[in-house]
Amino acid sequence: MPASTGAGAPASGRHGRDLFLIEGEGLVGGSGGRAARVDPRAAAAPGDPRMFRFTRIGPQGRRLARGINVKVAAAMSAGTALQDGPIPAGYTYLGQLVDHDLTFDKTAVMFGDTVSPADMLSGRSPKLDLDCLYGAGPGDPVSAEFYRDDRHLAIGKTVRAGGSRRLRGRTGYDLPRSGDGSKKRPRRTVIPDPRNDENLAVAQTQVALIRFHNRVVDLLDPSVPAGQRFAKAKTQVVLHYQWMLKTDYLPRICDKSVVDDVFTHGRRIFDVGATPTSMPAMPVEFSVGAFRLGHSMVRPAYDWNAEFSDGGGTLDLLFGFSGTSGFLGGDDLALPSNWIVDWRRLYPFSRIKRPDLKPPRGEANRAQVIDTKVSRALNELPPGSFDGTDADFGTLKQHLAFRNLTRSSMVRLASGQQMAAVLAAAGVPVTPLTRDEILHGAGGGTRLDKLTAAQADAFVANTPLWFYTLREAELAGGRLSGVGARIVAETFHRAMEAAGSSIVRRPGWRPTLGGAKNRFTMMDLLLVAYDDDPAVLNPLGD
Repeated sequence: MPASTGAGAPASGRHGRDLFLIEGEGLVGGSGGRAARVDPRAAAAPGDPRMFRFTRIGPQGRRLARGINVKVAAAMSAGTALQDGPIPAGYTYLGQLVDHDLTFDKTAVMFGDTVSPADMLSGRSPKLDLDCLYGAGPGDPVSAEFYRDDRHLAIGKTVRAGGSRRLRGRTGYDLPRSGDGSKKRPRRTVIPDPRNDENLAVAQTQVALIRFHNRVVDLLDPSVPAGQRFAKAKTQVVLHYQWMLKTDYLPRICDKSVVDDVFTHGRRIFDVGATPTSMPAMPVEFSVGAFRLGHSMVRPAYDWNAEFSDGGGTLDLLFGFSGTSGFLGGDDLALPSNWIVDWRRLYPFSRIKRPDLKPPRGEANRAQVIDTKVSRALNELPPGSFDGTDADFGTLKQHLAFRNLTRSSMVRLASGQQMAAVLAAAGVPVTPLTRDEILHGAGGGTRLDKLTAAQADAFVANTPLWFYTLREAELAGGRLSGVGARIVAETFHRAMEAAGSSIVRRPGWRPTLGGAKNRFTMMDLLLVAYDDDPAVLNPLGD
């Protein structure tokens, strides 16, 4: 059976997998866009890495009427004043890349149709192993195009953006791209998951990870045999990445006490008792519900770099300077140098005692607080970000909040109330939200006053999990708590546990990179990736 075809093809966003393991059905797959069911008895052997499916933690929920979803989505993105939260803005897009590392819904269904988790075929490994960076490795004939040689990942070069020398083309600051823009050789991004080029912030995050891997390769002991250098480097990268997520990322977005409890005492509601190295499934409660928290964090504009300060990095421009949602790949064949990110403006290097990496005064971007409000800039998503067409302009298909609520109905996702009951049955203390909290929240949050009495009753009885977990965060001061924190922490724990290199299965492992004992944050990762040199980390200066 073919292991992969067409990996990284931008038109389809495929990860190169054609066969999917569906519980109760065996292997399901096909080629040329035609599905073929395989004898259920032809199940893969234990540990077979080929495919997996989405699954549920909780029961099926009830679909809300479209009219309710329309009103709630409008209220969430009505343009009320957005509030900066405590989380630095870079973590918004780190979270987006992590999501792409875990899930990739490839289901060919019409938006709005009912679809079960078993039909949500995924092209991602549900492990935190950076397959969105590595693909199948340099030895795989398809994934080989993602590499410069047998151990280093390929990286791109920006193009000159003006007469100034500092805006010259620079190697190492763009994603790798191929083609010349002609019809015969269209420009495309050469990475395993084209979604990591759907906005400039996540694309630059992938560039940083490429640089990090390459730097780890170069830091290996010279005695490591040539044939082992890639595997050794990948192991170190994945372990440091997981440590950063556990100790730096998760405590910023979730109640730390929940994260500590899960990583100390184990899971209570998801894959409890699973064989650690078995292939996990991906819970829809995570991918369609709780982990969409990042949509609330998106700012309408960023202080991006010295060229685009004071809010000059608007969200529409960050979409525009990408290959999936924008115009890189048409007349513009690579990123212009004036759009190289200044990481000092997105991450707090002062937290790791690097005052030399302080951004200009007033230019440190904070993510919007995690609550039930979504920036109006996300009411008109570029069609390229959701496989849409020009015909979708001006329709609800472009509206992110409506899309999220509709997708919840499509998969009959468990409601927030149902998931609170699941936690309670597992002995996890949780206080369900009250009617008033659901409809009105905290001061400054979304108020659902335009729902009719009947609509309000239906919404309070079956609150969409995405909205429910955001309301929990809003009431908890801007971090996931209760239902949302538990779903996210347990899914991360399982995804780390099952990875080939795992800090969960190696509890004694500690970081060997970074500037302090037992510490490895996203700032440490960036310093390693950019040679611990301020001029390399931010080549455009102040």
